[in-house]
Amino acid sequence: MPEHYTTGFVTSRDGTNIGYRQLGHGPGIVLLHGMMSSAHNHMQLAASLADAFTIYLPDRRGRGLSGPYSAEYNIEQEVEDLNALLDHTGVHNLAGISAGGIISLQAALNLPAIHKLAIYEPPLFIDKAVPALALRRFDRELSQSRVAAALFTAMKESRIGPPMFSAMPRWLAIPLTKLAMAQDDKNNAGYIPMRELAPTLHYDFQLSIEMSGRLEYFKAVPARVLLLGGGKSPAYFKVALDSLEKVLPHVKRVEFPELDHAASWNTDRGGQPEPVARELRKFFAEP
Repeated sequence: MPEHYTTGFVTSRDGTNIGYRQLGHGPGIVLLHGMMSSAHNHMQLAASLADAFTIYLPDRRGRGLSGPYSAEYNIEQEVEDLNALLDHTGVHNLAGISAGGIISLQAALNLPAIHKLAIYEPPLFIDKAVPALALRRFDRELSQSRVAAALFTAMKESRIGPPMFSAMPRWLAIPLTKLAMAQDDKNNAGYIPMRELAPTLHYDFQLSIEMSGRLEYFKAVPARVLLLGGGKSPAYFKVALDSLEKVLPHVKRVEFPELDHAASWNTDRGGQPEPVARELRKFFAEP
């Protein structure tokens, strides 16, 4: 983990403070995290690029250094948060991970400041009924304070949890999720605890629902785009990347056969950020 970084804040259009970490030197890259994570999950990835780039890692609203969600939340609000940081830093390079990739794609449609965009496995579905069904069950369980059950629902339906969880019956998986949460509460080592991140999944599912089925819109993205994915990730991520590769006008595709959806995370959270960093370095260094 890098020991030296600075923090700063920008103010989004609705007055919400968006906090970020900054490290490195050189041309700027904003690195936007995805679901069940924060800026802290990508500090090793940032450190791997910091010798050649200035890396800005915002905490998306609802977690970490940033302010809360609003009742009017939608993807445009996430784009406004990102735009505040781009305006402040003058950065033209953006890397979006998972749900951060959905936001980044929409931002590239709206914000001419974005010249280069790297995306790692955005959770876009051909049929938005899939995340909509998962969200209804997730919200019901969370409203009943059944946090472990809600997390299991999210992991099973999005298939982002450990593969063995998807095969487990709920009666077994939920107690194991509770145990994992209790251990995480004690040993989170600077990470936002799972139980605190759980409510943010509502909004990430909302992003998937809002943007799934709208892939054709991205034909108008003017930025150069690098699509990244792992060979061991759930199949729907590959379907989304296949579809994006067909519609984006300026696109390059790289797959990591041995990596999965958590690849960009720190190694103590199951990531392997070095291969991802190598591809980002090459892409953002190209003239």
